[in-house]
Amino acid sequence: MSSADPHRLARFLLDRDFDELDPDEQKVIQRVAAGRLAGLDANEKAELTTTFGQRLADRVAAVGGSWGFIIAFGVVLFGWLALNSGVLQLFGVEPFDRYPYIFLNLMLSMLAAIQAPIIMMSQNRQAAKDRIAARHDYEVNLRAQLELSHLSHKMDKLLRHVAAIEAQLNERETP
Repeated sequence: MSSADPHRLARFLLDRDFDELDPDEQKVIQRVAAGRLAGLDANEKAELTTTFGQRLADRVAAVGGSWGFIIAFGVVLFGWLALNSGVLQLFGVEPFDRYPYIFLNLMLSMLAAIQAPIIMMSQNRQAAKDRIAARHDYEVNLRAQLELSHLSHKMDKLLRHVAAIEAQLNERETP
């Protein structure tokens, strides 16, 4: 059998016509037939289509979802409350956002309104990367299965030839 023909390879390894296979399976059969490696890594595929906005969203999500951000944000909030409480009036500092901290609430609302969709964009991108990784894993597993099946067929053929040679040798030795 010519392993360079994907149609014959599909029939031989999968007992199906090449045209009946889904596009991912066809791609794998073509790679096996050509003797090529599986292709790009899933992360490499995802990075090829990444825009500046998507990379920025990933960075914002990475910073916004870290303990460093939470601690720094807590310090800023505590500083804001300290500056705007009556405690600093003793030192002559006049509060610019008195209790109930309306300006602080506006700032927090604006931060949440901007940060939430950016984090959602990053999560959507991660989900797309996960889909690419799953498809890549499927291709790798299918290729391994096809290669094992191909090797198994070759071993069976080799064993049949060895058995035939052994039978011929046994016929020559017996009078």
